[in-house]
Amino acid sequence: MTGRLLLRDAELLDGRRADVRVRDGRIAEIAASVPREAGEEVVECGGGALLPGLVDHHLHLHALAAARHSVRCGPPEVTGPAGLAAVLAAASPGPDGWIRGVGYHESVAGDLTGAVLDRLCGRHPIRVQHRSGAMWMLNSHAARAVRLDEADHPGIEREAAGTPTGRIWRADGWLRSRLPPGAPPGLADVGRDLARLGITAVTDATPGLSPEAVAAITAEARTGALPQRVHLLGAPRSPGVPWKIVLADSGLPALDELTGRIRRAHAAGRPVAVHAVTREALVLLLVALRETGSVPGDRIEHAALVPHELIGEIADLGLAVVTQPGFLADRGDDYARDVPADEHPDLYRCRSLIEAGVPVALSSDAPYGPLDPWAVIAAASGRTLGPAERVPPRRALDAYLAPPEDPGGAPRRLRPGAPADLVLLHVPWGADLAADAVQLTMIGDVIYQSAG
Repeated sequence: MTGRLLLRDAELLDGRRADVRVRDGRIAEIAASVPREAGEEVVECGGGALLPGLVDHHLHLHALAAARHSVRCGPPEVTGPAGLAAVLAAASPGPDGWIRGVGYHESVAGDLTGAVLDRLCGRHPIRVQHRSGAMWMLNSHAARAVRLDEADHPGIEREAAGTPTGRIWRADGWLRSRLPPGAPPGLADVGRDLARLGITAVTDATPGLSPEAVAAITAEARTGALPQRVHLLGAPRSPGVPWKIVLADSGLPALDELTGRIRRAHAAGRPVAVHAVTREALVLLLVALRETGSVPGDRIEHAALVPHELIGEIADLGLAVVTQPGFLADRGDDYARDVPADEHPDLYRCRSLIEAGVPVALSSDAPYGPLDPWAVIAAASGRTLGPAERVPPRRALDAYLAPPEDPGGAPRRLRPGAPADLVLLHVPWGADLAADAVQLTMIGDVIYQSAG
């Protein structure tokens, strides 16, 4: 399009119907009726809702891109050992000679070790990622290729005799350094998917991004292959941007180690964004922050289990929470089975945190959770578990509208002079919303327009 656009008869979030003029990448005018100017393109909105562009406050860009070219190894596509053996046998190795699997869950074939993978398919080097993203599982060909028996990474799981099992916890960087060299996957397809969903900004929460990964993401954003505005939590030397710290479920750090990492980040002018999934991890983090002190911008990633008695402490420390209630809709049966019933109210809290004054942002954690923001909003407002934690759909939407640098902060609204990061829906706000409700997405100019 020309960069000069008139969106006619759109529904704003306050219920008004208005025309919105966009010029030079910004909102130029909002009024009940705006006359068309010469050379201006017109989009007839027909009363469809016009919103600020959505922000996914926690996802993983390169993992999303890689997942598109990986073998699905978990439910719902694969539900048993025979199914897993079949998809691995049918898979073709990538350019590096490896088969890469994703999405594995123990419900398919139990604890997946190298020996189990060898029995299922031993013809090629295979690495399979757990659905949580926390673990890789290697068969014997893969273990030999990365010299697993010689390595001393703390995430390498071993039998009592010291032999590696083929399972590696929280060791993405180490494993990547042992794989055949190759460029990070391209992000153009990811950018198109995000645009189709109405997402105009993202925060990549991958910890410890390598200089090559940062350069690749930056280059794709600069060329427009990835049109969304991007924040990187794992990039080194980024004052003011939170620094990602992972409290791994497989082994929590000592308190003094954690406080040291927090203090170093704060001293470098960076808040911290701390991955805390279990209640033990959350308690450790809160104790550490009581000792170090918190700074504006400190945030908790996931907060999957929050005991009620800790909500006030989170609020007192001034922490934001970036959470993913989409997991409850996507895997509610697993939580119902695996989490004790008396802890169900603690899962992915929203309403109780908001009522306590805690800023709450919603996100996907894609590819480990569902990317679709409309599904996440529906999950937050009509949850599988914890009905007391439901929030109204508008409040759930607001949790996708805060700026990337202020998750859970004041939601962005349409106003003259603001960047034209916009989403137009086919339907008014309040209708049943899904991904196919998005008619048009803009980041200064149109980056997506539905065929319908």
